[in-house]
Amino acid sequence: MTGQEKFDRFLKKHPHPHKFFSERPFYTRRTFFEALGAGFTGCFLARNAFSQNTGVIARGNPTLINKARNVVFVLLTGAPSHTDTLDFKFVDGVTPATFKPETINGIQWPAGLMPKLTQNLPDVALVRSVRAWALQHNLAQSWAQIGRSPAAALGDIAPNTGSIVAAEKLRERSPDHTFPIFLGLNANDMVGSGYLPASVAPVKFVPATSGFPDTNNADGQTRFENKWKLLYDLDSPLRIKSPISADMEDYDGFYKAGKGMMFNPKVDQAFRYTAQESQRYGNSGFGNACLTAFKVLAASQGTRYVQINFGSWDHHQNIYDANVLPRMAGQLDSGLSTLLADLKSSGLLNETLVVLMGEFGRTGGRLSGQQGRDHYLQQTVMFAGAGVKGGRALGATDATGGSSAQYASRDRDTRAEDIEATIYSALGINYTNIRYDDPFQRGFEYVPHADEDLYGALNELWK
Repeated sequence: MTGQEKFDRFLKKHPHPHKFFSERPFYTRRTFFEALGAGFTGCFLARNAFSQNTGVIARGNPTLINKARNVVFVLLTGAPSHTDTLDFKFVDGVTPATFKPETINGIQWPAGLMPKLTQNLPDVALVRSVRAWALQHNLAQSWAQIGRSPAAALGDIAPNTGSIVAAEKLRERSPDHTFPIFLGLNANDMVGSGYLPASVAPVKFVPATSGFPDTNNADGQTRFENKWKLLYDLDSPLRIKSPISADMEDYDGFYKAGKGMMFNPKVDQAFRYTAQESQRYGNSGFGNACLTAFKVLAASQGTRYVQINFGSWDHHQNIYDANVLPRMAGQLDSGLSTLLADLKSSGLLNETLVVLMGEFGRTGGRLSGQQGRDHYLQQTVMFAGAGVKGGRALGATDATGGSSAQYASRDRDTRAEDIEATIYSALGINYTNIRYDDPFQRGFEYVPHADEDLYGALNELWK
């Protein structure tokens, strides 16, 4: 019995939902808590939901890679065509000659489309036997960020992988760490901290030459400090061990984190950049995010997880027009290649795991009647850094890129849950952990069914 057959048998015996977005029950987290808090009983339950066991329990003992200190997670929203990029397939009479495909160490690569990344291939591993669960953008994008079905139990309140990382790494912060532990760049629509507290929520920021906004005050630092002291003289009893709710303490933590960035020269150094620096990274929104990610990690001020969103790759029409796939790929090529090069030259690549993926892939072979490519489950994920052995592709697809012909791991398709487990393992986090602080007291698994070895880390990346 193959690994895929065992996997399918487990799903049949222990089903966990993988529904499309349109099939989800229309009952949101907000409406649930509105109903729950409508009366005394609801209020009592809401208050006590977090008062039970809030510990983290390991239900398994997997071998952890533990070579990464930081993660840069790049989500290519809109879903890029894998057969035109990371799992390149030349189609006679279709693929533009400007793509100039080359075979580099056995890897088929569009050197004309992404020439700069060609130089980074020795540091990159491509996992080509990856398959998404769904083909709806919002659903699949959330799935990639939380490592489980958003339609499943706890799916609506599941934290971003970065928030789990932040929760695990908070104890490693020192008093001089003033940057947010979880940073979201160009990612205002990203998944947040779910039911977890604001202390592990992503701080969202759109990079600009002016730097991080509102980190100075027109009245000057002395006047600002006096105002801050007055604020706490007046209402610290409501913020510290608040009799109102834990939310007040949450807000207080966010206030203090924000204050740590005020009048801080390290903030200006890391979050500002010059026109020349931007030009090196391609002078684009994505390039500026990559530049900021590098500067923030190089500052070593406590940021451990950076998510960059870059879209839209939803190329249903005229995919080969100059301002469609070639333009997007050019921005990706300049930004990511420079980020990898700068991380490597600074030594940070040794301790930073870089993950690049879309929410799913696109149809291969001939183009559609609209000269584009439509949604498709097969996709490719790129890994680099933190000891990942590069210069190779793990797994392979058939001639059209439609399905896996060889598997990278576990003798089956790789799923978003496996990607999440790999991130945790690289950081030394036990991905079989379960925590019981969720409001429903169901127990929140870091990776669903990981304790049963249904999903797990792609250890082959380091072999």
